[in-house]
Amino acid sequence: MKVKVAILAAATMVAGLLSVTAGPATGATADGTPLPLPDPKVHSIQVTGPPAERLNLILLGDGYQWDQQKLFLEDVDRNLAVMWATEPFRTYRNYMNVYAVEIASIDHGVRCDPDGRVRHPDGAVRDTGEREGPINTKNTALRMIYQDGCNDPLSRGTVYGGAPVDCASYAAYYPAGVNPCETGNQAHNRIIDTYVAPVLGIPRTSQNVQTLAIFNTFTYGGIGGTNATTSGGSPQGPLISLHEIGHSLGTLVDEYPYSSRDVVRPCYTGNEPSSFHHTIRSAGQLVADEHKWWRWVGEESLSGGTIGAHEGGGMYPCGQRRPSEHSMMRWIGFDFDQIGLEHMVARVTGMRNSGQMNVRHTPLGTVASDSVLWVETGQPRHHELRVTWRVGGPEGTVLDTHNSRDLDLGALDLPAGTVVHVEVRDPVGPDGIDWVRNPSTSNTATNSGYNGPRFVQTRQWTVGETTATPSAPEATITGATMNTQPVAGDEIVYVRTNHPSDRAVQVTWSLNGTTVANPHNSRNLDLGALKLAPGTHTLVATVTDPADPGGVSDRMEWTVDNALPTAPRTLSKPLTTLAGGGEHPVYFDGWDMWLDPTDDQTGYDESRYVVGQLRLNKQGWYNYFGFPEKPMPDSPFEFRHSGTDVKALTYGNLGTGGLSKAAFEQHLPDDHPSGGFVPGFGTHLVEHRAIDAAGNVGTPSAYRATVLPGSSPDCTRTLTGAQRGLEVTSGVTCLTGAQINGGVTVRPGASLVVTDSVVNGGLTATGAEAVQVFGSIMNSPTRITGTSRDVTIAGSTFNGGLTLTDNVQVTANERFSRLAGEYGPVLVGNRVNGTVSCTGNSAAAKDFGAPNTVTGAKRGDCAAL
Repeated sequence: MKVKVAILAAATMVAGLLSVTAGPATGATADGTPLPLPDPKVHSIQVTGPPAERLNLILLGDGYQWDQQKLFLEDVDRNLAVMWATEPFRTYRNYMNVYAVEIASIDHGVRCDPDGRVRHPDGAVRDTGEREGPINTKNTALRMIYQDGCNDPLSRGTVYGGAPVDCASYAAYYPAGVNPCETGNQAHNRIIDTYVAPVLGIPRTSQNVQTLAIFNTFTYGGIGGTNATTSGGSPQGPLISLHEIGHSLGTLVDEYPYSSRDVVRPCYTGNEPSSFHHTIRSAGQLVADEHKWWRWVGEESLSGGTIGAHEGGGMYPCGQRRPSEHSMMRWIGFDFDQIGLEHMVARVTGMRNSGQMNVRHTPLGTVASDSVLWVETGQPRHHELRVTWRVGGPEGTVLDTHNSRDLDLGALDLPAGTVVHVEVRDPVGPDGIDWVRNPSTSNTATNSGYNGPRFVQTRQWTVGETTATPSAPEATITGATMNTQPVAGDEIVYVRTNHPSDRAVQVTWSLNGTTVANPHNSRNLDLGALKLAPGTHTLVATVTDPADPGGVSDRMEWTVDNALPTAPRTLSKPLTTLAGGGEHPVYFDGWDMWLDPTDDQTGYDESRYVVGQLRLNKQGWYNYFGFPEKPMPDSPFEFRHSGTDVKALTYGNLGTGGLSKAAFEQHLPDDHPSGGFVPGFGTHLVEHRAIDAAGNVGTPSAYRATVLPGSSPDCTRTLTGAQRGLEVTSGVTCLTGAQINGGVTVRPGASLVVTDSVVNGGLTATGAEAVQVFGSIMNSPTRITGTSRDVTIAGSTFNGGLTLTDNVQVTANERFSRLAGEYGPVLVGNRVNGTVSCTGNSAAAKDFGAPNTVTGAKRGDCAAL
């Protein structure tokens, strides 16, 4: 009996590599750098099949010194974690091989990095406050350079550069025969040809080879192409990777509205763009003309909003239109929308340009009348390919084989000359998982339909007059879902076996020692259908040969991770928290959110990166990465009414246009096609979740947050604890955690801010400058009259009624008031046990999406609350 419980093919997972450091070489410099540097080292991160039949992703490190390879492998883990959490890579992970190449560089970092960071003793090159700025003399293995980064602080395009400055003097660092003055492209080609291609067994120039250079900096940067690049240490580095692979693999083009971030271009006025996801037509015209993405118009976008024809794209702020408000090709962080996903699926299943879905099978031709035909299909992780066997050719009788990959001709007793036909179909069309709506039979780069060879393959054989020569007893697992790390609790696990000529090898599945029913001898097991209990399980597949059931067998074992990850949140301190279902804080202008994506890590040798995601107002899941240009993982994500500008881009925007924008978009004229930006004051829903290394998607948690315009005035006097009746005659009096046993009177020109306090004798304010009440209880009638600047009341209880008369609310944001409407007294999430009366105020009271509860009458401007 043969036992295989470890690795199929050459699959060494990242978890086992994170302690790796390049070994010493002969000689060393004064700082310990070996001379020459260690040879590049290739790690097979995942190998799911022969490289000739897979997309092959090669991750190359640049700017990581000989003792920084652990940092490189951590960056590899982070990049892959985000990729495997994103469709279509999450589902089609088994269609790809991944290799990481450790390459020691002479210098750390990147040439002409506009925000170059100092290397620290622990090897980290992250944002620790020390910057060295752009240096043009750095010498790294792949010669990465920020284009014009020595002059342009907004430089982000990072490419393979020319020979380093004074390159000949570095000859001692290189093996004999290597030119120290080679360019970045020459170094890339040499390393792939010398170290990687022999592992793959296919040449560097194969169309199914994609490289991604991860360079060692915290600075945002990258570029697309067959040899793409991305920042290893940037908070957004893995998101840059996905965007650039969208270019490289998917032939997708940019949807953002600029060529230079800080330059507003005129509107596009040319003809219909060649890009399949840009147009000059309206959504209605797309449908009427059955043009480009017309089949998706009106659908909820996977990246948020509704699919239509949204103004701006192709590096223009207007004139060209794109399918979705948000998409990975517009702003990194979001998923592909359906138009991008439809295309990316085709590029993955068709192995980029080959245009053919891989299917292995019984050799074609005439077959013995009692032989067993077989096919080996691709293995998506969350759905099965459909295998349909027919007798009589493509239009013949369909056999009920329960989606089997084997067909026993002996059991059918077919006459010689019968044609047996099989169709293997990936059900991505509308009657399946609905990822591809183009019905085309083509397989071109921009017209790959669900009836085409990227998703459908057929084979057929003719039954002969001979009978099969029985194969010798053998039962071998020849391929399977990787077992070098746990599999997800909803994954479809598969095995492939040897193929005797006259029988099918039997597969037995067992879970935690108990046999799982397999009446149709399936090579696939859908774990999701088993509804596993939370926690860790052990899955075993045993294959036996029915010709020798007690002897020849093989087995494979997996750890099943069905413990869902979590992403606990920590929010910045609010003004108050509203009562009701779920957490509901209230803030001025915005708030911060820390996520701590967490997994139990059972079944892993070392800690693995866990992906965090958030979703704002149902507008598409967005990857959590802390915040741009700030340390990871200590920095929170910053939500603001109009976002925060970082290097001419806006992040964390609560206003129109979504979380990310070009900074200039908020300042376009109101009548500009992409203008009319409205700041995001109001109540927002935020969901957040985690995705672990196995691919388990955690259950989302959610909260609401209300953002108000304005701020609290600075206190000139603060009172806490028990107090007698109070008169405020000047300045700003703040009551914080106070109990006032008597009334509070606010005189003209004075201000009062009440927080988490109890007032037992009523509140009367006449001619005050500002009155604010947060999370407090007023046990007698409250009357606020003639306030000159601000009345803001949130999360408070009024036992005795509330009267607001002749108050002036000075806008805290002119753009919001102009485009969304003036607002009067701010009343948010309060409870009034009595009557609310509002008359003569500068505008109607506004609740900013957080309703108040009023037990009595609502009069005047408060009638609509």
